[in-house]
Amino acid sequence: MADKVELSAAIRSNLLTLSRTTDLIDRTQDRLSTGLKVASALDDAAAFFAARSLTNRADDLTGLKDTIDQGISTIEAAINGIEAITELVEQAKGLAITAKATSDTNERSSLGVQFDALLLQIDSLSNDSSFSGTNLLQTAPDNLTVNFNEDGTSTLTISGIDSSTGTGGINVAGAVGNFAADTNIDAAITAVNSAITTLRTSAATLGSNATVLQTRLNFTEDLVNTLEGGAGKLTLADLNEESANLLALQTRQQLGINSLSLAAQSERSILALFG
Repeated sequence: MADKVELSAAIRSNLLTLSRTTDLIDRTQDRLSTGLKVASALDDAAAFFAARSLTNRADDLTGLKDTIDQGISTIEAAINGIEAITELVEQAKGLAITAKATSDTNERSSLGVQFDALLLQIDSLSNDSSFSGTNLLQTAPDNLTVNFNEDGTSTLTISGIDSSTGTGGINVAGAVGNFAADTNIDAAITAVNSAITTLRTSAATLGSNATVLQTRLNFTEDLVNTLEGGAGKLTLADLNEESANLLALQTRQQLGINSLSLAAQSERSILALFG
C-alpha cells in the first residue's frame, strides 16, 4: 500500500478555498441562467413551498378569470339580443300606429301581417341570442352562475329573462283581427309600449351584472399579478446582484489560484535545499 501523500496546511487551505469558490461560481451561473435564486426545495425549502402555494393559487384564479370573461361575453350576447329585439318592437309599434291612422281595411290587414312577421323575428332573435350554449333570452331561459374563488363560496347567478313574445316574456300578441278594429290596434300599442319598458329594464339589469363581472375580472387579474409577484420575490434572482457576485467570485478564484501557485512554489523552493 502506497504511503499517503500529505499536503501542507497552506496548500490544503488554498484548495479548500478554491473548491468553495468554484461551488459559489457554479451556483451564481445557475441563477443567472435560470433567473431563479430558489429553483428547488434544496435551495430554500420555506421559500420554495411558500412560492409554490402562491403560484398554485394564481393558477387556480387564472382559470376562474377565463370563466368570468366568458360570463361577460354571455351577458353581452344577451344585451345585444335585447337591443335588437327592442328595435323590432319599436318597428312593430310604428306599424300599429300607422294602422290606427288609416281606415283602409286592406292597408290595416297588410300592416297586421307585417306586425305578425316582426313578432316571429323577435322570437327567433330570443332563441338565437346564445353564447357558448347559454341563452339568457329564450322562452325557457338559462341561468348563468359564475364562480369568483377557488372553493366556489363566492358566486354570482344571473337569472335568464324570457324575451320572447309569449305571455312569460314581453307578452305581445299578434295583430288580432288583422287590425280591423281600433280596439285591437290600441291593445297592440299598449302591449308594445309595455314590452319596450320591460326590455329596457332587462337591458339595465344585465348591464349591471356585466359591470359586476368586469369589476371581479379586473380584481382577479390584479390578484393573480400580486400572487405571482409575491412568488417571484421569494424565488427570483437579482440578476444585477448575481452578475456582480460572479465577477467578484471569478476574481477571488484567480487570486486563489495565484495563492496556491505561490504555496506550491514555496514548497518546491524548500525541496530544492535538499537537492
